[in-house]
Amino acid sequence: MIDQDLVSLTAAAVEKVKDLLGKEEAGKGLRLGVKGGGCSGFSYSLTFDHEKERDNIIERDGFKIYLDPKSTIYLKGIELDHQGGLDGKGFVFQNPNASNTCGCGESFSI
Repeated sequence: MIDQDLVSLTAAAVEKVKDLLGKEEAGKGLRLGVKGGGCSGFSYSLTFDHEKERDNIIERDGFKIYLDPKSTIYLKGIELDHQGGLDGKGFVFQNPNASNTCGCGESFSI
């Protein structure tokens, strides 16, 4: 059983995810992931997807969040925010485990 508090979302992120999921094919959830690359070593991945075998699943605010087993290690404790408006960056990851992040906030190292 996965800890349902593994990942947190701000109210703004929840609102934006729900809005975007409403435009997606039924049955999809939010997939958070990490992949190698980016200027700091790892980069975040955020997509809408269907559940896959071996996914860790978090049910939150009426939708599901999918994490593959490898990404779960790196995403423990993150907060996902959404910053809108003229100066907004879109989805922003706040990762307490990152020892270094790039200027754009899309990649990190541990």
